[in-house]
Parts: sequence; C-alpha cells; structure tokens
Amino acid sequence: MRILVTGGAGFIGSAVVRRAVRAGHAVINLDALTYAANPDNVAEVAGSDRYVFEHADIRDRPALDRIFARHRPEAVMHLAAESHVDRSIDGPGDFIQTNIVGTYNLLEAARAFWSGLRGAEKERFRFHHVSTDEVYGELGPTGRFTETTPYAPNSPYSASKAASDHLVRAWGETYGLPVLVTNCSNNYGPFHFPEKLVPVVILSALAGETIPVYGTGENVRDWLYVEDHAEALLMVLERGRVGETYNIGGNAEARNIDLVTMICAILDELRPDGAPHARLIRFVPDRPGHDFRYAIDAGKIRAELGWQPSVTLEEGLRRTVRWYLDNEPWWRAIQARGHRVERRGLGRVEVGA
Repeated sequence: MRILVTGGAGFIGSAVVRRAVRAGHAVINLDALTYAANPDNVAEVAGSDRYVFEHADIRDRPALDRIFARHRPEAVMHLAAESHVDRSIDGPGDFIQTNIVGTYNLLEAARAFWSGLRGAEKERFRFHHVSTDEVYGELGPTGRFTETTPYAPNSPYSASKAASDHLVRAWGETYGLPVLVTNCSNNYGPFHFPEKLVPVVILSALAGETIPVYGTGENVRDWLYVEDHAEALLMVLERGRVGETYNIGGNAEARNIDLVTMICAILDELRPDGAPHARLIRFVPDRPGHDFRYAIDAGKIRAELGWQPSVTLEEGLRRTVRWYLDNEPWWRAIQARGHRVERRGLGRVEVGA
C-alpha cells in the first residue's frame, strides 16, 4: 500500500514507518517536526525509494490537500498528536489545536480526497486513527478496558484524544469515510523521547541523578513494547473491519515503582558503575488528577486478527535499556538541543494564560 503516516518522526509513528517500509509498503511521512519529533528516528529507511518525507502540520489544511493530491495515498495512519499528560496540564492549548482541530483538518482532507476516488480505489481506502486507553478514564483495583467501555477522560491530553476519537467515528457514520480506531496502552522501547517515565528513569540513573516517582508509585499501567504495537497497527490497517475499534495492550500490568525498580536492576547488571541505581529513587508530588490504574482487554484483536504481544515486560525493558546504552549519540543530541528533564504538570497557572 501507499500509506500516509502522520507523526512518523515521533516515537510510535517512527516505529510504524520503519516496519511498514521493511514490509514493502510505500510510506509518506508527514510530520511538523515539533520538539519530540526526530528525523534520526527514521534514518534506517530514509534512503529507501519507498519512503518520502513531507514537512507539514496537520493544522494546515492547504498543505494537507496538496499532499493528498501529490501522493494519492491508499491509506492514512494518523499518529500525529501532542501526547505528554504533564505538558497538557501546564499548556492545554496545543493539545486542543493539534489533537482536535488537526484531526478535523485531516479528516476533511481525507474525505475530500476519498470522495473523488472511484471503484476499487475508493473501496480500498482506509483512515486509521491511533489513540490511547487514557480516553476511558481510570480503573479501580480490578477490571479492564474493553472497546465498549464508556469514555471518561481526566486530563486535558486524554480529553483531546477522546474528542478526536469521536470526530473520527462521526466522520465514519455521517460521511461513510472508511475509518478504523485503535486504543493502546503505555508504549515503551527504542527512540522514546526522554520526557516519559521509562527513558527518564534510564537517563537519570545513568547520570547519577534523582529518579522521580510520582506520589507513592502505586499507579498501575499496562506496558506495550513499541515494536509489538507497530505490528498490531499495520495488522489492523490491512485486515481490520471498517468502523471497528480495537484495543491494543501488552498484557503487562505493573505499578510504577515496580517498573522503576526493574529498570534499576537491569542497569545494575548492564552498567554496574553507580549501582545500586535504586538508591536514586525519590518520591515527588503527584500530578493533579493522576489516574490510578489502566488495563487493556485485548481479546478482540486476538480473536479477530490473531495478534498478541510477543515481548514480555522484562524482555522489553532489557531491550530498551540496552538500546539506550548502545545509542548514546541519539539521546546526547537531544540533550545538546536543550532538552532537560524537568518537572511539569503541577497545574501552575501562568500569568496571561
């Protein structure tokens, strides 16, 4: 297929781009190259004749129309989004504009393009929207999210993604646009921008700096290795039923504190200088509205498409730690551009905001 991937220079998007090109698909990578995007993430495929990069923003409708007309994609995989909960608490405006308005623009550009197709081309077209389990809100000690769990987002980030999910479904129902929606659990793995929990732990430990853990570390997440997720996303695009939602989870629940201590133990083994790294753990004030627990029931995608995660949490964390150890130039370059681990998401109101 000819696939237009939005956000293809980001963490999950780049994993999709790399896998799709390796699988023989032609990929048009549309990315605005905001702070968390990195062309180095797709260096592996950048020289392929099946890869094209388009520097554009999904908030720019004329640019989207030009890209659809130029490349005539057979499918869209929409991953472009602002995604960091803490940043959404401090500055929700970018999340509203990119995740909601940007998704609206992309849907309208796709609908205009799709409406002009005929026959098999029109029948083949797909719009795959990639979303998060955070739209469902939080769970108590038991239970799992299913595709029919009511939405109850609790952060500006999850609310913006919930809105985008609803837009996509509405465009499917109202206009007949052939849409697919997936909601995933927490991703981790190579090329993860160092503001999320797993890379923060790894890089803080390597630097001998404090490893921050929110609250008491009791919050529970289901962890999904990013390469497993990319495989599932392409499977849904190729074989999923139009109009359906598929939850994608890692079957790997862990408390935050347990995840952090697992990473520290792996570092103790692979980089014994500075061990025990767990001595650096410090509990810090929790974020406002921090959801207690997420867990995904991935039974539908397993039953319909035969997908299930192939990487255990322990193995995935070991691969991830080793990747950061082996790819120091990648994260050093990000630090050289001015990125530093700093606390966000305490809900402080800025003057004039």
